Amino acid sequence: MTAVAAATLPNTRPARTAATASLWTFAAAAVSCLLAVPAQAAERPAGYPSQPVRLVVPFPPGGTSDIVARVIGQRLSTTVGQRFVVENRPGAGAAIGIVAVTSASPDGHTLLLGAAGPLTMSPHMGKVPYVVDRDLATIALITAVPNIAVVHPSVPAKTLADMVKLVQARPGSVSFGSAGQGTTAHLSGELFRTLAGGQMIHVPYKGTSAAVADLVGGQIDMLIDNLPGVLPQVRAGKLRALALTSPTRSKAAPDVPSAGEAGMKDLLVSGWFGFLSPARTPAPINEWLAQEMIAAARVPEVQAQLADLGGELDLKGPSEFRTYLRAESERWAKIIGAAKLAIPQ
Repeated sequence: MTAVAAATLPNTRPARTAATASLWTFAAAAVSCLLAVPAQAAERPAGYPSQPVRLVVPFPPGGTSDIVARVIGQRLSTTVGQRFVVENRPGAGAAIGIVAVTSASPDGHTLLLGAAGPLTMSPHMGKVPYVVDRDLATIALITAVPNIAVVHPSVPAKTLADMVKLVQARPGSVSFGSAGQGTTAHLSGELFRTLAGGQMIHVPYKGTSAAVADLVGGQIDMLIDNLPGVLPQVRAGKLRALALTSPTRSKAAPDVPSAGEAGMKDLLVSGWFGFLSPARTPAPINEWLAQEMIAAARVPEVQAQLADLGGELDLKGPSEFRTYLRAESERWAKIIGAAKLAIPQ
């Protein structure tokens, strides 16, 4: 029907009387009330947890993963009435800790503190002994933090632009450390090297704390790692901050410029941290855990602890977390493929 034809038809709609108007108002209000009702809370599975819950962190103590796991674990121990114990299982680019979880009984008593590097980057850089989509079930994404580029005070670079010049002037002699092959620290360093257009030496460690210790000791020149694991040394004056790998500054380090401000707008890498369980863990357990973990993260005291480390809440339940995980994996597959990065086998 054309617009002209429609305009010539008589108006057959009944007049809206006061009675019908009241009826429509009542119906709209009823719908609004229904929509305002929150989703039903997940019920605690009967008898769960029946023993202490292990939170496996696939990195050594002191790094961001460890800190996030302990902050959330301590809160859960109080609210759930059962201990949530952090267990550090570092090594093999986080594969040792991840396999410890994928091979555990899927009963909700062994969980993984997952991070961006080993779950969305490493699988595209070489063979790893796990398949994320097949072997792990998502529970809750908790927080995201930017990385920060830091150097030893002896390095003659006051800014990121100075560091670019240094790398170009000394090809193959400037080193950067990382928390391990395939971690966000590794990818951040490789991305910086690519953008700087020079050659650098990559020195992988078993975790952030070991890399930071060697950087403070002057054994390596540069590190681009999660803000929480590095910020204390920057505040103590033992390391010099050059820039954040984020589009904006962080409240935790307001004096450190963003990547764009530092002249390298494409140096964008975010580290995120969330909890996962072995595949085939009953959905009711994962859903209830997600509810409890997200509630724990929203407690002002916990938010303050994460914010002080540079972390920002990025809360997602099982389904949203799974979607996010897949999207991030696809994004890094393209970046890694274009840069032709690989983990030595």
